[in-house]
Amino acid sequence: MRKNVLTLLILLCFYFSATATIRLPAIIGDHMVLQRNSTVKIWGWCDATEKIKLNTAWDTTTYNATGGSNAKWMIELKTPSAGGPYKITITGSNTIVIDDVLIGEVWLCSGQSNMEMSVSWGLKQYEPEVAAATNKNIRFFHTPKITAEYPQDDVKAKWVVCNPEDMRRFSMIGYFFGQKINGELNVPVGLINSSWGGTPAEVWTPKEAIIADPVLEAASKQLKEAPWWPVQTAYNYNAMIYPFVNYNIAGALWYQGEANVNTAATYNQLMTTLITSWRKVWGKEFPFYYVQIAPFADYTSAYLREQQTKTLSVLKTGMVVTSDLVDNIMDIHPQMKKEVGVRLANYALAETYGKNKAAYKGPTYKEMKAEKNKIRISFNNAESGLMIKAGKTPTDFYIAGDDKNFIPATAKIEGNTVVVWSKDIKNPTAVRFGFTNTAMPNLFSKDGLPVNLFRTDDWDVK
Repeated sequence: MRKNVLTLLILLCFYFSATATIRLPAIIGDHMVLQRNSTVKIWGWCDATEKIKLNTAWDTTTYNATGGSNAKWMIELKTPSAGGPYKITITGSNTIVIDDVLIGEVWLCSGQSNMEMSVSWGLKQYEPEVAAATNKNIRFFHTPKITAEYPQDDVKAKWVVCNPEDMRRFSMIGYFFGQKINGELNVPVGLINSSWGGTPAEVWTPKEAIIADPVLEAASKQLKEAPWWPVQTAYNYNAMIYPFVNYNIAGALWYQGEANVNTAATYNQLMTTLITSWRKVWGKEFPFYYVQIAPFADYTSAYLREQQTKTLSVLKTGMVVTSDLVDNIMDIHPQMKKEVGVRLANYALAETYGKNKAAYKGPTYKEMKAEKNKIRISFNNAESGLMIKAGKTPTDFYIAGDDKNFIPATAKIEGNTVVVWSKDIKNPTAVRFGFTNTAMPNLFSKDGLPVNLFRTDDWDVK
């Protein structure tokens, strides 16, 4: 009898210790950065009906919550302007103290390998940056590569303070973006890196959004299985994006597209769906800034880059052009990651934070006008004028007549326009610029940003 009572007591103690402990998701923890001047959510798990209290070091309010029937709780609280470090104390059947919390700007970094790339990949030119990468006002959250068939609540990761060892393994684009934002705004920056080399955009998009669109669903079925990354719709979204949808962010950075060149015709539609879906689940129309894929010799990329340009029609988006940041057209991984991160930061500083200290929008095609045997091209974002960086005349212009046969053209800058012609075409009807796999044109704005590729025609893809 005594043995049975003792066993029962042990089981009861185990039961209460196992079920009556409040706990938090990995994204809520020591060293985290919370979005400043906003409403943020703190959430976790507990017993049903359990009473939860939360106190912060930046105000005197006691926030209260009760565990729901699903054994979850959530509290919304206001954050101040940038600062810290602070403590957050959460009390229920047990007490959790979250230490070294900063208030600042939080950005999600996602995509495939060019976003994932770190110094540990062999980017030796950034070794001096590694040695200097001790900054208590930059924090990293590196999401492991995981997949799930259904949306997940949590991941196994943690916030870390920027240090050389962790910086070496973190996204270089994300780091240099955060470094620039931190330096210009003088506020803490939190960076969530959820990226996986080789992945198509479909794996980062909610499944219901793909299957609701027959065009996107058909395109997703054309993806080929690979041994190194998933291709199943939503598998990365479920495991590497969804766990953070309650975590308030300032915006998202995206570098992806190489894996979708074979279905380029649907990429604008796909990215519009991805962006819209992410904003919907976050309940916030946050800015979404992305990188146009770079010239590369081993696939047809011009049409994908054209589709990326079309995605600029989505509100609060911005695109960084990288045709001038390629060291080797035989390498799908351009080495110049700092320049990309800085260009993304300049975009955010201007569009999100209202600080126009540097040029951030490169020229894009506006319209064409036939002038006898020539065509004049006008541009958006070319108010400062145009220039060539090498050579005597603009390169990578092609011109065609009614036969739709494009041949190399002569081009001349006139103010902030370019006049294009060929002595072999008397009545030109269309112009293409940089519209090849490997073109790295020499035409720039006088602010030093490359002119984006374009075509004036809408002829069938050949």
